[in-house]
Amino acid sequence: MTLIPTDLSASRIMDIVRDPNREVAASSRVLDLSVGIVVCIPCFRRPQHLRLTLESVVNQRTSRSFAVVMVENDGARRESAPVATEFLVSGKLQGICIVEKRQGNCQAINAAFETAQTLFPAATRFLMIDDDEIASPDWLELMVRTAEATGADVVGGPVLPIFDDDSKPWLARHPAFCPAYDYTGAVPMIYGCGNCLITRAAFDRLGTPAFDLRFNFLGGGDTDFFLRCRDAGMTSHWTAEAVITETVPESRTSLGWIARRGLRIGATNFRVQYKAAQNGASRARVFAQTLGRLPLSLVRAARLLTTSKAVVAMHPVMVALGAALAAFGLEPKPYEASKIVS
Repeated sequence: MTLIPTDLSASRIMDIVRDPNREVAASSRVLDLSVGIVVCIPCFRRPQHLRLTLESVVNQRTSRSFAVVMVENDGARRESAPVATEFLVSGKLQGICIVEKRQGNCQAINAAFETAQTLFPAATRFLMIDDDEIASPDWLELMVRTAEATGADVVGGPVLPIFDDDSKPWLARHPAFCPAYDYTGAVPMIYGCGNCLITRAAFDRLGTPAFDLRFNFLGGGDTDFFLRCRDAGMTSHWTAEAVITETVPESRTSLGWIARRGLRIGATNFRVQYKAAQNGASRARVFAQTLGRLPLSLVRAARLLTTSKAVVAMHPVMVALGAALAAFGLEPKPYEASKIVS
């Protein structure tokens, strides 16, 4: 073990991190720099739920040693930092909490993964969980075991919704909430980082910043990252048993929120595909296909209406509309600080 005593940790950590836009908010009494696993947790204005997230990480059933890197992404209010400090100083978790002064989804995620890789040089596997999620007791063990057994560069698992409004259980099957896969095994790619494991080798191959800052306020930086992993020939595996649950407040089950979610998914899809296009002809093809999907989405919605609720049937239309709007430069920015609702 390589341990850093508490009274030296802040200055030595910053010597290692070397980023003027980041500062140490808290650290555990000792840091074992030889750990091979780090859990990364971006945090933004959800201190009450962060406590539940951290308790679920504390209660992991594993004999493996791991550290945590939490990123407070609200440099002004810093509501998450006191909760992180409590868990670190008490010894419930070992690791650090840093403040990333540059706000945005990709800024926070990059800060977490970059700090984890730099501060823990022996770590080869980096997991992520969001601050509105709860890990099942065997989550970490299953994710790491899968990576070991398969040699996958990327491992993903389901994020299952837990609705505050229990009158709408059918929403769990809505595309906005349903996991990408329902089986364990090799998959072409994963799409979100709310429940993922990424190897150091994957980060090394793609370079920095891992999550493209062009997606910082729109979202979709994770989809872009995993698409680049796939295109680079890296392997992905899905572990259906490594469950994380996400608390969904009533505000996110309203018709308006679900419609806006569809628009954002569409805008994200367009931006990821447009970025991946290699030349002018490919980009023109993406643009034309995007516009062509809009009338087709109406046909699909009409078919869905015969078997699904209207809020489900409208989803393909909202996705297609969001992509079309993005093609003309009109995009939502849900991750701007003033627009985020906890």
